[in-house]
Amino acid sequence: MTAATHASTTRVHPSASLISLTSPFTLSTLRTLQNALVAHAATTSKTNVIPGEINAAVLVPLCNVDGVPGVLLELRGGKLRSHAGDVSFPGGRVDQADASFLDTALRETQEEVGIHPTQIDILGQFGPAEQSLKGMRVWPYVGFVYPPSSTSHTANTRSLNNPLPSISLSSLAISQFEVATFFHLPFSAFTAPSRLRPDMFRAAIPYWAVDVSDIVEHLE
Repeated sequence: MTAATHASTTRVHPSASLISLTSPFTLSTLRTLQNALVAHAATTSKTNVIPGEINAAVLVPLCNVDGVPGVLLELRGGKLRSHAGDVSFPGGRVDQADASFLDTALRETQEEVGIHPTQIDILGQFGPAEQSLKGMRVWPYVGFVYPPSSTSHTANTRSLNNPLPSISLSSLAISQFEVATFFHLPFSAFTAPSRLRPDMFRAAIPYWAVDVSDIVEHLE
């Protein structure tokens, strides 16, 4: 199936979303996403760690900004040896000192955008882990980011349906060599017809790409 054929037979339906694309994240929202990740893992073949293979890990950092739910994304530094100037999730290559792939994702997130691991509520992992064009196996994790001033996100005193606190983008501290800048992409952008275009992953798997070029141009 070509990307064009996929686009002509598939439509994005915001109303079919598991969660609201415009209301802020709540504990109930996080629980729904957590259950969805568990269900996805049960239907996805497990990716085995291959001895000698180079591994990397990334975090998909969900957050509220001014009460709007979305994802925190980076614009990679222009002087990096690989993927310079690309939009990406925080993450990177596994170090020998990392206890797990998750530790890699958390460490890289702190190094790149200054978010401490204690601010992140890990919701789960999804896959299968794909191999990058550079030959690294990439392990993705999903987490919700709390502001540093927030009380413990494990506290049971929060109502399930109360909005979770928003982070302030100005409070983030980027690694200026690795990250040119960062931005919050609202969930609503992922279903906006003006941003969606059909594409193919490795010329084999159709998917919807989200165009953020206008946002990036404004940030540069």
